[in-house]
This record gives sequence, C-alpha cells and structure tokens, in this order.
Amino acid sequence: MIRSAMKKRPAFLSRGEWVLIFGSLACTALGGILTFFQANSVLIFVMTGSALAILAALVGAATDQLGSRLGPGATGVLQSALGNLPELFFGIFALRAGLVDVVQAAIVGSILGNSLLVLGLAFFVGGLRHGVQRFSSDAPRMIANLTLLAVAALVIPTMIHGLHTPASGHEEMLSVVVALILLVIFLASIPVTLKGGLGATDSKQETEKISAAWPLWLAMGILIGAGVGAAIVSDWFVSALTPAMTFLHISPAFTGLVIVALAGNAVEHFVGIQFAARNQSDLAMSVILNSSLQVALGLTPVLVLLSFLMGGAQLTLVLAPLLVAALALAAILGIVIIYDGESNWLEGLALIGLYGIIAASFWWG
Repeated sequence: MIRSAMKKRPAFLSRGEWVLIFGSLACTALGGILTFFQANSVLIFVMTGSALAILAALVGAATDQLGSRLGPGATGVLQSALGNLPELFFGIFALRAGLVDVVQAAIVGSILGNSLLVLGLAFFVGGLRHGVQRFSSDAPRMIANLTLLAVAALVIPTMIHGLHTPASGHEEMLSVVVALILLVIFLASIPVTLKGGLGATDSKQETEKISAAWPLWLAMGILIGAGVGAAIVSDWFVSALTPAMTFLHISPAFTGLVIVALAGNAVEHFVGIQFAARNQSDLAMSVILNSSLQVALGLTPVLVLLSFLMGGAQLTLVLAPLLVAALALAAILGIVIIYDGESNWLEGLALIGLYGIIAASFWWG
C-alpha cells in the first residue's frame, strides 16, 4: 500500500517539498487547535511561529517555480515580494493589536536579517566551498544605494522628533509623506531591476539549474494556499505574542528584531544560502538584496499607510535611536563589501558578527 501510494505521488514534487507541504499543514492544524482550546501561550507562540516559517518557505518554493519561467532578475523580484507576505500579514495584525514597537523592530530586523545575517551566511558558505565568489556588482550597488536612501528616510523623522525641530509634533503627517515618496521610488526601481536583471550575467547553464519543475497550476495553488495560511496563522501568532513575551521575559524589541524577523524571512534564509552554496552568486544576491530593498522601500511604507487607513495603532517612521544606528551601520558595511563585486568567507563572517552584536544589544530591551 505504501509503495503504491508513493508511486502515485506527482513526480515533479521532491521528497523535501512533500515534507514542507505536510509540515505546514501539521503545524497550522496544531496551531489552530491549540489556539481554539486556549492552550499555553508559549506553546501556541512556538507552534504558530514554526508554521509561519514553513509557510514562508512554501511561498518561496512556489514563487521560485513561477519566477524561473521569467529569468533570474524577475525571480529575485517576484520571490522577494511574495516571500514577504507573512511579514505583511504579521504587521497588519500586530498593529491592530497595538504592538507598534514590535512591528518597528520587526521591520528593522527583516532588513538586518537579510542584509547582515543571510547575506553573511551566503558569503560564508559560498566562500568556504568555492573560495572568492564574483558577481555582477551594478545592480547590487543600485540596491545598496536605495537601501541607504530608505535608512535616511527613517533617520530624518527620528532626528526631527529627537531634536524638537519645528516639524516636531507632525511626525504622523511626515511619515505619510515619506512613505508615499518611498513607494514612488520603489515602483520606479522595479523596471530598472528587471531590465538590468540581477543575475543577468549568469551563464545559461546556471539559469537552467533553476528551470521550472512544477506545472503552473500547482505553483499557483500552493502559492495561494500558503498565502492564505500565512494570513490566518499570523493572527494566531500575534494573539499569543504578548503573553509569551511576558512569560519568557523577552523584550518587545528583541522579539521583533530577532524572533519575528527570522521566522518571516525563512524563504531568503534558505534560498539565498542555497544559491551561494551552488556558486550561483548573482542569484543569491538577487534574492537576498531584493528582499531587504522591498522591506525598506515597499513593505514599510505600505504598513505606514495601512495603519492610518484601517484604524487602531498608527505606525510612524520615528524609531528608537539604536534601531536607526543599527540600520545605518548595516547599510554602510554592506555597501563597502558589495561594491567590489567579490565576496569571501571572511567578509561573510564580518556581516554575521555585526548582526550578532546588534541582536545582543537588544536582548535587554
């Protein structure tokens, strides 16, 4: 019976992909049962967080199948955009629950997690396996510059609030204006990214390695199902978040910066490092850097605007000074490392080290 059932499985799904599908269904079902019966908040927190991470990986796998039909540049843009769906849903539900500090920390943590931890791990793993890796530096430099712009968009409102300038007291309106400007710049950057194609210099052989294996209907079905599941699980996750933080004595800043950000970025963690390990440096840079850019220029302003439209807690771009300083340091180090178009394991270790220092500094709040 088991052998016959295994033979009936669609050949285009690997064993690992079946594990992801069944794992997401199991964790989502368990999270729903625990939430319905009002079980221990820490248990719900762990189970729903695991479900979010697996659902994010499923979104990434399905998006990779869709994007591979369009080329490497489009793959990075599409995968990064849809891979951030769990973070979007989390942000919406968390703002409705009044967890503004957690959302702000999660936004910063998503940027830092990709631009420091994931990029560092990609450089480290790829460098150990293949030595010095080279990539097309034009598009990564553009993304690094735009990310620095996004950091400036957070620095200015924070400084206005802290220095009590004449604009102080109008932070909400300023945040809306800045959010609209960032969205315009982000939308303008998408055609440039697609035309230049992060990974446009990749060989045909490298592109063929990610050729689509799933039929279109399966990729679309898994993408929609995982997206809907992420929206539902995000609501459960947020409901258990505050009691779990209180029980575990974890600060909101550390929860958002590290725990929530790592769970929401499971896609880029796996895919970006996997591409680097295969010596597909341009594709790794495409997925990882596009994710940071889309959080900074896309997700952040969208959440700001939604917070003013849907009522409840309003998200502004006035952050804690340490969050802004951490972003600035990450952007500067990233630009220095990326600009030469080469990477090695030691540069990756430096990025990981800075992430560890920043994460440790927020452990106490």
